[in-house]
Amino acid sequence: MTQIADTDFEIALTSRAQRVEDMLDRLLQPDLLDGEVTRPATLLAAIRHGVLNGGKRIRPFLVLESAALFGADDEAALRVAAALECIHCYSLIHDDLPAMDNDDLRRGQPTVHRAFDEATAILAGDSLLTLAFDIIADDATELPADIRIRLVRALARAAGLGGMAGGQALDLAAEKIKPDETGIVTLQAMKTGALIRFACEAGAIIGNASPQQQEALAEFGSAVGLAFQLADDILDMTADTASLGKTAGKDEQAGKATLVSLHGMDWARQQLTGLVDQAREILHPFGEDAARLRQAASFIATRSF
Repeated sequence: MTQIADTDFEIALTSRAQRVEDMLDRLLQPDLLDGEVTRPATLLAAIRHGVLNGGKRIRPFLVLESAALFGADDEAALRVAAALECIHCYSLIHDDLPAMDNDDLRRGQPTVHRAFDEATAILAGDSLLTLAFDIIADDATELPADIRIRLVRALARAAGLGGMAGGQALDLAAEKIKPDETGIVTLQAMKTGALIRFACEAGAIIGNASPQQQEALAEFGSAVGLAFQLADDILDMTADTASLGKTAGKDEQAGKATLVSLHGMDWARQQLTGLVDQAREILHPFGEDAARLRQAASFIATRSF
């Protein structure tokens, strides 16, 4: 990839991130929605602390770019992207709790339970989880009802028992009994990969793509998800806390089994290159229309945060 292409991608990523940030800011105001009684000020402040704190917004970016591939409604895709980011931020707030990963730093600032308290952090995550489905189901997301139902179902499965939450359970269990390679790949495909797979598949759903096209985007998302986690594991062992915006070396300190600890750094970097090549090849039928998604796969593998 050329430096010009890298710069173009960074500009696009920053632009999409700002649009998502603006949408989240609008959704997380004190103004009440129909059926709401009040939005407690402290809880809302905790939610905003856990959401409006920067970040590259990779998952929303994948929603927007995959939707654009099929000429989907941009504003509807933006709302779905914001909904997905609500799920992601809820997961981070809960992951940082003392009963889970027990971290004090997220995106360079105190975690929600440190800035507020544990109970408020739990409720902030709960609120974001439910808000995500509210956003998609709302008539303001101007998509046919059957499309919104498909999105709600796909996101619920990606986030729940058989997806992200289940993956987190497997990850916690792995601190006590180290899984084999198959077990590591399974938990990573759930904990990290499920939401990234949804991000790519969602664009195809929003754009009413063919079943074959939707499956191709889902496969792309799966490959990118595995690459994202592998890059994360490499960074956990090589980057510092200031660069990551969270505590470095946590996995090694907790004794977690990762593919990097199992096979070594050289193998991991070769595997990462292979996953990116695989992801980019999946998009071959879409031609140049998918150029930015291909750039995203490369960016995810080479990022420094």
